[in-house]
Amino acid sequence: MSFHGKLLESRFILGVRVDATSYHDAAERIVQWAHRGESRYVCVATVCQVMESWDSCLIRAAMNGSDLSTPDGMPLVWGLRLLGLANQARVYGPHLTPRLLAEAEREGIPVGFYGASHSTRNTLMDRLRRDYPKLSIVYSWSPPFRLLSAEEDREVVESINSSGARILFLGLSSPQQDLWMADHRDRVQSVMIGVGAAFDFLAGTKPQAPGWMMNAGLEWLFRLMTEPRRLWRRYLRNNPRFIYRFGRQLLGQRT
Repeated sequence: MSFHGKLLESRFILGVRVDATSYHDAAERIVQWAHRGESRYVCVATVCQVMESWDSCLIRAAMNGSDLSTPDGMPLVWGLRLLGLANQARVYGPHLTPRLLAEAEREGIPVGFYGASHSTRNTLMDRLRRDYPKLSIVYSWSPPFRLLSAEEDREVVESINSSGARILFLGLSSPQQDLWMADHRDRVQSVMIGVGAAFDFLAGTKPQAPGWMMNAGLEWLFRLMTEPRRLWRRYLRNNPRFIYRFGRQLLGQRT
């Protein structure tokens, strides 16, 4: 992948493309796309998304069709390093989001938000208006917890486009947000970024793992302890399979 002559290396981890980007590089690309009014989408890749892509060619196509795929989870950072990108660092959605908000405020780029519950979204909007007083927030909506009809979806697309938002943050769960972005490319005239739980973290409605747990790749454990009923099946199913299958990928490449 190239951007204004800048080549971006990538690796495939269990069939999913993950890009060797950084916070600075990702923000620069997104801001430039937004200035040009381009319809693009950015995935922040985790072990969960990789394993869901392993199970579904539709999800894998959505992930690999993105314009940028950042290594959001530490296991994927370690995977990129093992695949030859020795200096790769994490590009974590909840940390990338405030960087982009600051850039959008400075550059005068209008932004929108799609996802989360009404209460979380309202709290988030209050905090963002306080922390980024010059940020142009032109769109925000909490979709219902069901599939939208075709007519409802057309209305959403029209509403987003008419708002003038040039960066659209999505706070949906995975893989819903990745499939949504892939389906709406060239329809939504914004740079779409699936940041998952970032809405909850920035709003303060869910706790974030301490830094040492993030750096040690134990954020999944913290989230499991805080939301066991919602997350235990996901981690029990995906984490052991990732270790096994990625180990086989490495072994196959080395032999």
